[in-house]
Amino acid sequence: MSPPVTTARASDYARYTATPKLMVPAFGLGALGLLATLAGYFATDAKGEASHSYLIAFVYWLGISVAFLIMVAIFHTAKAKWLIVLRRTMETAAASVPIFIVLFLPLLAMMKDLYPWWPGSHLANEIHGIEVEHLAHKQHGYLNPTFFYFRQVIYFGVWAFVSWRLRSWSLKQDETGELDLTVKQRRFSPGALPFLALTITFASFDWLMSLTPLWQSTIFGVYYFAGSFLAAFCVLTVVTVNAQGANLYGSVVKLDHFHNLGKLMLAFTAFWAYIAFSQFLLVWIANIPEEAPWYGLRIFGPWRPLSIALFFLHFLLPFFILLSRNLKLQPRKLAVVAVYILAIHAVDLYWLVWPALTGSAGPTFHWTLVTAFLGVGGISVGFALMQARNRFTLPVKDPYIAESLRYVQP
Repeated sequence: MSPPVTTARASDYARYTATPKLMVPAFGLGALGLLATLAGYFATDAKGEASHSYLIAFVYWLGISVAFLIMVAIFHTAKAKWLIVLRRTMETAAASVPIFIVLFLPLLAMMKDLYPWWPGSHLANEIHGIEVEHLAHKQHGYLNPTFFYFRQVIYFGVWAFVSWRLRSWSLKQDETGELDLTVKQRRFSPGALPFLALTITFASFDWLMSLTPLWQSTIFGVYYFAGSFLAAFCVLTVVTVNAQGANLYGSVVKLDHFHNLGKLMLAFTAFWAYIAFSQFLLVWIANIPEEAPWYGLRIFGPWRPLSIALFFLHFLLPFFILLSRNLKLQPRKLAVVAVYILAIHAVDLYWLVWPALTGSAGPTFHWTLVTAFLGVGGISVGFALMQARNRFTLPVKDPYIAESLRYVQP
Protein backbone atom coordinates (compact mmCIF):
# COMPACT_ATOMS: atom_id res chain seq x y z
CA MET A 1 0.00 0.00 0.00
CA SER A 2 1.41 3.38 -0.96
CA PRO A 3 2.18 5.91 1.77
CA PRO A 4 -1.01 7.62 2.96
CA VAL A 5 -1.62 11.30 2.75
CA THR A 6 -2.16 13.35 5.89
CA THR A 7 -5.40 12.24 7.50
CA ALA A 8 -8.30 14.40 8.50
CA ARG A 9 -8.46 14.92 12.24
CA ALA A 10 -11.36 13.35 14.13
CA SER A 11 -11.60 16.56 16.11
CA ASP A 12 -12.65 18.37 12.94
CA TYR A 13 -15.95 16.48 12.97
CA ALA A 14 -18.53 15.59 15.57
CA ARG A 15 -20.60 12.46 15.80
CA TYR A 16 -24.01 12.49 14.21
CA THR A 17 -27.05 12.26 16.44
CA ALA A 18 -30.11 11.06 14.57
CA THR A 19 -32.78 13.44 15.77
CA PRO A 20 -36.27 12.17 16.62
CA LYS A 21 -37.72 14.37 13.87
CA LEU A 22 -36.18 11.95 11.34
CA MET A 23 -36.00 8.57 13.04
CA VAL A 24 -39.33 8.54 14.85
CA PRO A 25 -41.41 9.54 11.80
CA ALA A 26 -39.59 6.91 9.71
CA PHE A 27 -40.35 4.14 12.19
CA GLY A 28 -43.88 5.47 12.74
CA LEU A 29 -44.67 5.63 9.03
CA GLY A 30 -43.15 2.20 8.57
CA ALA A 31 -45.18 0.68 11.37
CA LEU A 32 -48.43 2.18 10.07
CA GLY A 33 -47.66 1.00 6.55
CA LEU A 34 -46.89 -2.54 7.67
CA LEU A 35 -49.99 -2.73 9.86
CA ALA A 36 -52.19 -1.51 7.02
CA THR A 37 -50.66 -4.00 4.59
CA LEU A 38 -51.01 -6.91 6.99
CA ALA A 39 -54.59 -5.84 7.69
CA GLY A 40 -55.22 -5.84 3.95
CA TYR A 41 -53.82 -9.35 3.76
CA PHE A 42 -55.47 -10.97 6.77
CA ALA A 43 -58.70 -8.99 7.07
CA THR A 44 -59.80 -8.66 3.44
CA ASP A 45 -60.20 -10.80 0.37
CA ALA A 46 -57.24 -9.10 -1.30
CA LYS A 47 -54.62 -11.61 -0.20
CA GLY A 48 -53.10 -11.77 -3.68
CA GLU A 49 -52.83 -8.01 -4.02
CA ALA A 50 -51.41 -7.52 -0.52
CA SER A 51 -48.85 -10.31 -0.83
CA HIS A 52 -47.58 -9.17 -4.22
CA SER A 53 -47.45 -5.56 -3.01
CA TYR A 54 -45.37 -6.62 -0.02
CA LEU A 55 -43.02 -8.61 -2.25
CA ILE A 56 -42.44 -5.60 -4.50
CA ALA A 57 -41.65 -3.38 -1.52
CA PHE A 58 -39.39 -5.98 0.05
CA VAL A 59 -37.24 -6.63 -3.03
CA TYR A 60 -37.09 -2.89 -3.75
CA TRP A 61 -35.63 -1.85 -0.41
CA LEU A 62 -33.56 -4.95 0.25
CA GLY A 63 -32.08 -4.73 -3.25
CA ILE A 64 -30.82 -1.22 -2.49
CA SER A 65 -29.30 -2.31 0.82
CA VAL A 66 -27.47 -5.29 -0.70
CA ALA A 67 -26.37 -3.15 -3.66
CA PHE A 68 -24.72 -0.75 -1.21
CA LEU A 69 -22.96 -3.70 0.39
CA ILE A 70 -21.65 -4.90 -2.96
CA MET A 71 -20.67 -1.33 -3.78
CA VAL A 72 -18.55 -1.05 -0.62
CA ALA A 73 -16.83 -4.36 -1.40
CA ILE A 74 -16.16 -3.35 -5.01
CA PHE A 75 -14.62 -0.03 -4.08
CA HIS A 76 -12.41 -1.63 -1.42
CA THR A 77 -11.31 -4.17 -4.02
CA ALA A 78 -10.53 -1.41 -6.52
CA LYS A 79 -8.77 0.62 -3.79
CA ALA A 80 -10.79 3.64 -4.86
CA LYS A 81 -10.05 6.78 -2.88
CA TRP A 82 -12.31 9.46 -4.32
CA LEU A 83 -15.47 8.13 -2.67
CA ILE A 84 -14.11 7.54 0.82
CA VAL A 85 -15.99 10.66 1.90
CA LEU A 86 -19.20 8.92 0.77
CA ARG A 87 -18.39 5.47 2.13
CA ARG A 88 -19.96 5.76 5.57
CA THR A 89 -23.41 6.31 4.06
CA MET A 90 -22.96 3.18 1.96
CA GLU A 91 -21.81 1.19 5.00
CA THR A 92 -24.77 2.39 7.05
CA ALA A 93 -27.27 1.48 4.34
CA ALA A 94 -25.67 -1.95 4.02
CA ALA A 95 -25.86 -2.38 7.80
CA SER A 96 -29.66 -2.30 7.56
CA VAL A 97 -29.63 -5.87 6.16
CA PRO A 98 -30.46 -7.46 9.56
CA ILE A 99 -33.81 -5.65 9.79
CA PHE A 100 -34.84 -7.33 6.54
CA ILE A 101 -34.60 -10.68 8.29
CA VAL A 102 -37.52 -9.51 10.44
CA LEU A 103 -39.30 -7.97 7.46
CA PHE A 104 -38.96 -11.29 5.64
CA LEU A 105 -41.20 -13.06 8.17
CA PRO A 106 -44.50 -11.64 6.79
CA LEU A 107 -43.39 -12.81 3.36
CA LEU A 108 -43.10 -16.36 4.67
CA ALA A 109 -46.72 -16.15 5.81
CA MET A 110 -47.77 -15.12 2.31
CA MET A 111 -45.99 -17.85 0.35
CA LYS A 112 -49.15 -19.74 -0.63
CA ASP A 113 -50.52 -16.60 -2.25
CA LEU A 114 -47.34 -15.87 -4.19
CA TYR A 115 -45.81 -19.06 -5.52
CA PRO A 116 -47.60 -21.87 -7.38
CA TRP A 117 -44.93 -24.37 -6.33
CA TRP A 118 -45.51 -23.82 -2.60
CA PRO A 119 -47.44 -26.70 -0.96
CA GLY A 120 -51.11 -25.87 -0.56
CA SER A 121 -50.96 -22.89 -2.92
CA HIS A 122 -54.26 -22.21 -4.64
CA LEU A 123 -52.21 -20.86 -7.56
CA ALA A 124 -51.30 -24.46 -8.41
CA ASN A 125 -54.84 -24.86 -9.77
CA GLU A 126 -53.82 -22.59 -12.65
CA ILE A 127 -51.13 -25.01 -13.79
CA HIS A 128 -52.19 -28.09 -15.70
CA GLY A 129 -50.97 -31.16 -17.51
CA ILE A 130 -47.35 -31.34 -18.53
CA GLU A 131 -46.54 -28.25 -16.44
CA VAL A 132 -47.50 -30.05 -13.23
CA GLU A 133 -45.31 -32.99 -14.21
CA HIS A 134 -42.46 -30.64 -15.02
CA LEU A 135 -42.73 -28.94 -11.63
CA ALA A 136 -43.06 -32.21 -9.75
CA HIS A 137 -40.18 -34.08 -11.34
CA LYS A 138 -37.72 -31.51 -12.65
CA GLN A 139 -37.94 -28.54 -10.30
CA HIS A 140 -39.10 -30.00 -7.02
CA GLY A 141 -35.53 -30.63 -5.94
CA TYR A 142 -34.96 -26.87 -5.92
CA LEU A 143 -38.44 -25.43 -5.43
CA ASN A 144 -39.43 -26.99 -2.14
CA PRO A 145 -39.91 -25.39 1.30
CA THR A 146 -37.02 -27.13 3.06
CA PHE A 147 -34.38 -26.12 0.54
CA PHE A 148 -36.00 -22.69 0.22
CA TYR A 149 -35.61 -22.04 3.96
CA PHE A 150 -32.01 -23.25 3.83
CA ARG A 151 -31.16 -20.86 1.01
CA GLN A 152 -32.67 -17.89 2.84
CA VAL A 153 -30.45 -18.61 5.83
CA ILE A 154 -27.43 -18.60 3.53
CA TYR A 155 -28.45 -15.35 1.82
CA PHE A 156 -29.10 -13.34 4.93
CA GLY A 157 -26.18 -14.92 6.77
CA VAL A 158 -23.70 -13.89 4.06
CA TRP A 159 -25.10 -10.38 3.74
CA ALA A 160 -25.26 -9.76 7.50
CA PHE A 161 -21.76 -11.11 8.12
CA VAL A 162 -20.04 -9.21 5.30
CA SER A 163 -21.79 -5.93 6.15
CA TRP A 164 -20.93 -6.32 9.84
CA ARG A 165 -17.32 -7.27 9.15
CA LEU A 166 -16.55 -4.35 6.83
CA ARG A 167 -18.44 -1.76 8.87
CA SER A 168 -16.94 -2.89 12.19
CA TRP A 169 -13.42 -2.44 10.83
CA SER A 170 -14.34 0.97 9.45
CA LEU A 171 -15.87 2.13 12.75
CA LYS A 172 -12.93 0.80 14.72
CA GLN A 173 -10.60 2.84 12.52
CA ASP A 174 -12.52 5.96 13.54
CA GLU A 175 -11.28 5.34 17.08
CA THR A 176 -7.80 3.90 16.58
CA GLY A 177 -6.67 5.12 13.17
CA GLU A 178 -4.92 1.79 12.53
CA LEU A 179 -3.66 1.56 8.96
CA ASP A 180 -3.89 -2.22 9.12
CA LEU A 181 -7.70 -1.95 9.19
CA THR A 182 -7.67 -0.48 5.69
CA VAL A 183 -5.51 -3.39 4.55
CA LYS A 184 -7.93 -5.87 6.13
CA GLN A 185 -10.92 -4.35 4.34
CA ARG A 186 -9.11 -4.40 1.01
CA ARG A 187 -8.08 -8.02 1.46
CA PHE A 188 -11.46 -9.22 2.70
CA SER A 189 -13.59 -7.58 0.00
CA PRO A 190 -12.36 -9.47 -3.09
CA GLY A 191 -13.06 -12.80 -1.38
CA ALA A 192 -16.53 -11.65 -0.32
CA LEU A 193 -17.64 -10.44 -3.75
CA PRO A 194 -18.29 -13.87 -5.34
CA PHE A 195 -20.50 -14.83 -2.40
CA LEU A 196 -22.40 -11.55 -2.60
CA ALA A 197 -22.90 -11.96 -6.35
CA LEU A 198 -24.14 -15.55 -6.04
CA THR A 199 -26.49 -14.83 -3.16
CA ILE A 200 -28.22 -11.84 -4.75
CA THR A 201 -28.53 -13.83 -8.00
CA PHE A 202 -30.17 -16.84 -6.40
CA ALA A 203 -32.30 -14.62 -4.15
CA SER A 204 -33.74 -13.01 -7.28
CA PHE A 205 -34.44 -16.49 -8.67
CA ASP A 206 -36.26 -17.47 -5.46
CA TRP A 207 -38.27 -14.32 -4.86
CA LEU A 208 -39.02 -13.06 -8.36
CA MET A 209 -38.33 -15.59 -11.09
CA SER A 210 -40.11 -18.44 -9.29
CA LEU A 211 -43.36 -16.46 -9.37
CA THR A 212 -43.61 -18.10 -12.79
CA PRO A 213 -41.74 -21.33 -12.04
CA LEU A 214 -41.61 -22.63 -15.61
CA TRP A 215 -39.81 -19.49 -16.81
CA GLN A 216 -36.03 -19.48 -16.50
CA SER A 217 -33.35 -16.93 -17.30
CA THR A 218 -29.76 -17.17 -16.13
CA ILE A 219 -29.33 -13.43 -16.71
CA PHE A 220 -32.26 -12.50 -14.46
CA GLY A 221 -30.05 -12.03 -11.39
CA VAL A 222 -27.95 -9.49 -13.28
CA TYR A 223 -31.13 -7.66 -14.33
CA TYR A 224 -32.27 -7.36 -10.71
CA PHE A 225 -28.77 -6.38 -9.59
CA ALA A 226 -28.46 -3.72 -12.30
CA GLY A 227 -31.71 -2.03 -11.27
CA SER A 228 -30.84 -2.19 -7.58
CA PHE A 229 -27.34 -0.85 -8.16
CA LEU A 230 -28.71 2.08 -10.15
CA ALA A 231 -31.21 2.77 -7.36
CA ALA A 232 -28.43 2.66 -4.76
CA PHE A 233 -26.44 5.34 -6.57
CA CYS A 234 -29.60 7.43 -6.73
CA VAL A 235 -30.17 7.04 -2.98
CA LEU A 236 -26.55 7.98 -2.32
CA THR A 237 -26.97 11.12 -4.44
CA VAL A 238 -30.18 12.19 -2.69
CA VAL A 239 -28.77 11.57 0.79
CA THR A 240 -25.52 13.41 0.02
CA VAL A 241 -27.34 16.44 -1.36
CA ASN A 242 -29.45 16.64 1.79
CA ALA A 243 -26.70 15.81 4.30
CA GLN A 244 -25.96 19.47 4.96
CA GLY A 245 -25.39 21.12 8.31
CA ALA A 246 -23.43 20.48 11.47
CA ASN A 247 -21.73 17.09 11.76
CA LEU A 248 -22.94 15.98 8.31
CA TYR A 249 -20.62 15.01 5.49
CA GLY A 250 -22.53 16.66 2.65
CA SER A 251 -20.94 20.03 3.26
CA VAL A 252 -17.45 18.70 2.44
CA VAL A 253 -18.48 16.78 -0.71
CA LYS A 254 -17.23 18.53 -3.86
CA LEU A 255 -18.89 18.97 -7.23
CA ASP A 256 -16.34 16.50 -8.58
CA HIS A 257 -17.88 13.80 -6.37
CA PHE A 258 -21.36 14.61 -7.67
CA HIS A 259 -20.06 14.53 -11.21
CA ASN A 260 -18.82 10.98 -10.60
CA LEU A 261 -22.12 9.96 -9.06
CA GLY A 262 -23.93 11.32 -12.09
CA LYS A 263 -21.63 9.39 -14.41
CA LEU A 264 -22.27 6.20 -12.46
CA MET A 265 -26.03 6.80 -12.69
CA LEU A 266 -25.64 7.23 -16.44
CA ALA A 267 -23.51 4.09 -16.73
CA PHE A 268 -25.96 1.89 -14.83
CA THR A 269 -28.93 3.32 -16.69
CA ALA A 270 -27.27 2.06 -19.85
CA PHE A 271 -26.22 -1.21 -18.18
CA TRP A 272 -29.78 -1.90 -17.01
CA ALA A 273 -31.07 -1.35 -20.56
CA TYR A 274 -28.33 -3.56 -22.01
CA ILE A 275 -29.15 -6.44 -19.67
CA ALA A 276 -32.91 -5.99 -20.16
CA PHE A 277 -32.58 -6.13 -23.93
CA SER A 278 -30.09 -9.03 -23.80
CA GLN A 279 -32.48 -11.09 -21.69
CA PHE A 280 -35.41 -10.30 -23.96
CA LEU A 281 -33.45 -11.08 -27.12
CA LEU A 282 -32.16 -14.42 -25.88
CA VAL A 283 -35.55 -15.59 -24.65
CA TRP A 284 -37.40 -14.36 -27.72
CA ILE A 285 -34.99 -15.85 -30.27
CA ALA A 286 -34.93 -19.22 -28.51
CA ASN A 287 -38.76 -19.16 -28.45
CA ILE A 288 -38.96 -22.03 -25.97
CA PRO A 289 -42.63 -22.68 -25.05
CA GLU A 290 -41.83 -22.59 -21.34
CA GLU A 291 -40.04 -19.22 -21.52
CA ALA A 292 -41.44 -17.09 -24.35
CA PRO A 293 -44.91 -16.67 -22.75
CA TRP A 294 -43.35 -14.66 -19.91
CA TYR A 295 -42.48 -11.92 -22.40
CA GLY A 296 -45.53 -12.61 -24.54
CA LEU A 297 -47.73 -11.62 -21.61
CA ARG A 298 -45.84 -8.34 -21.17
CA ILE A 299 -45.45 -7.17 -24.76
CA PHE A 300 -48.87 -8.12 -26.11
CA GLY A 301 -52.25 -7.08 -24.79
CA PRO A 302 -52.88 -4.80 -21.79
CA TRP A 303 -49.28 -4.88 -20.53
CA ARG A 304 -47.80 -3.52 -23.80
CA PRO A 305 -48.20 0.20 -22.97
CA LEU A 306 -46.31 -0.21 -19.69
CA SER A 307 -43.57 -2.23 -21.39
CA ILE A 308 -43.10 0.49 -24.01
CA ALA A 309 -43.23 3.17 -21.32
CA LEU A 310 -40.42 1.47 -19.40
CA PHE A 311 -38.19 1.61 -22.46
CA PHE A 312 -38.68 5.36 -22.76
CA LEU A 313 -38.96 6.29 -19.08
CA HIS A 314 -36.42 3.92 -17.55
CA PHE A 315 -33.80 4.17 -20.28
CA LEU A 316 -34.13 6.83 -22.98
CA LEU A 317 -35.30 9.75 -20.85
CA PRO A 318 -32.80 9.44 -17.95
CA PHE A 319 -30.02 8.42 -20.35
CA PHE A 320 -30.24 11.58 -22.43
CA ILE A 321 -30.81 13.78 -19.38
CA LEU A 322 -27.72 12.37 -17.66
CA LEU A 323 -25.57 12.98 -20.72
CA SER A 324 -25.48 16.63 -19.69
CA ARG A 325 -22.27 17.54 -17.89
CA ASN A 326 -23.81 20.72 -16.49
CA LEU A 327 -26.62 18.72 -14.87
CA LYS A 328 -24.16 16.42 -13.14
CA LEU A 329 -22.43 19.50 -11.70
CA GLN A 330 -25.68 20.79 -10.17
CA PRO A 331 -26.39 18.58 -7.13
CA ARG A 332 -29.99 19.67 -6.59
CA LYS A 333 -31.00 18.96 -10.17
CA LEU A 334 -29.11 15.68 -10.12
CA ALA A 335 -31.03 14.70 -6.98
CA VAL A 336 -34.33 15.39 -8.77
CA VAL A 337 -33.28 13.01 -11.56
CA ALA A 338 -32.26 10.47 -8.90
CA VAL A 339 -35.70 10.62 -7.26
CA TYR A 340 -37.31 10.13 -10.66
CA ILE A 341 -35.18 7.04 -11.34
CA LEU A 342 -36.04 5.64 -7.91
CA ALA A 343 -39.73 5.99 -8.76
CA ILE A 344 -39.36 4.33 -12.16
CA HIS A 345 -37.36 1.51 -10.55
CA ALA A 346 -40.42 0.74 -8.45
CA VAL A 347 -42.50 0.63 -11.64
CA ASP A 348 -39.99 -1.79 -13.13
CA LEU A 349 -40.40 -4.16 -10.17
CA TYR A 350 -44.17 -3.81 -10.47
CA TRP A 351 -43.79 -4.88 -14.13
CA LEU A 352 -41.84 -7.94 -13.00
CA VAL A 353 -44.19 -9.03 -10.22
CA TRP A 354 -47.76 -7.90 -10.92
CA PRO A 355 -48.38 -9.88 -14.15
CA ALA A 356 -48.00 -13.05 -12.08
CA LEU A 357 -51.11 -11.90 -10.20
CA THR A 358 -53.36 -10.37 -12.85
CA GLY A 359 -52.09 -12.11 -15.99
CA SER A 360 -53.78 -11.00 -19.19
CA ALA A 361 -56.13 -8.73 -17.23
CA GLY A 362 -53.37 -6.13 -17.36
CA PRO A 363 -52.08 -3.54 -14.86
CA THR A 364 -54.21 -2.75 -11.83
CA PHE A 365 -53.71 -0.66 -8.73
CA HIS A 366 -54.28 -1.66 -5.13
CA TRP A 367 -53.82 0.54 -2.08
CA THR A 368 -51.45 -1.98 -0.46
CA LEU A 369 -48.87 -1.08 -3.11
CA VAL A 370 -48.51 2.25 -1.30
CA THR A 371 -48.78 0.99 2.28
CA ALA A 372 -46.29 -1.85 1.73
CA PHE A 373 -43.78 0.46 0.06
CA LEU A 374 -44.01 2.99 2.88
CA GLY A 375 -44.02 0.26 5.52
CA VAL A 376 -40.89 -1.59 4.44
CA GLY A 377 -39.18 1.65 3.43
CA GLY A 378 -39.97 3.43 6.68
CA ILE A 379 -38.70 0.62 8.87
CA SER A 380 -35.50 0.14 6.85
CA VAL A 381 -34.74 3.88 6.72
CA GLY A 382 -35.45 4.24 10.44
CA PHE A 383 -33.14 1.33 11.19
CA ALA A 384 -30.39 2.86 9.07
CA LEU A 385 -30.74 6.18 10.93
CA MET A 386 -30.51 4.28 14.21
CA GLN A 387 -27.30 2.62 12.99
CA ALA A 388 -25.88 6.07 12.19
CA ARG A 389 -26.47 7.47 15.66
CA ASN A 390 -23.38 8.57 17.57
CA ARG A 391 -21.15 7.74 14.60
CA PHE A 392 -19.10 9.96 12.34
CA THR A 393 -20.75 10.50 8.97
CA LEU A 394 -17.46 9.96 7.17
CA PRO A 395 -14.43 7.75 7.95
CA VAL A 396 -12.47 10.42 9.79
CA LYS A 397 -9.28 8.37 10.29
CA ASP A 398 -9.14 6.55 7.00
CA PRO A 399 -5.58 7.14 5.74
CA TYR A 400 -6.90 8.48 2.44
CA ILE A 401 -9.76 10.67 3.68
CA ALA A 402 -7.84 13.89 3.05
CA GLU A 403 -7.13 12.78 -0.51
CA SER A 404 -10.82 12.09 -0.99
CA LEU A 405 -11.78 15.48 0.40
CA ARG A 406 -9.59 17.30 -2.10
CA TYR A 407 -10.47 15.04 -5.02
CA VAL A 408 -10.40 16.70 -8.44
CA GLN A 409 -11.65 15.17 -11.70
CA PRO A 410 -8.68 13.88 -13.71
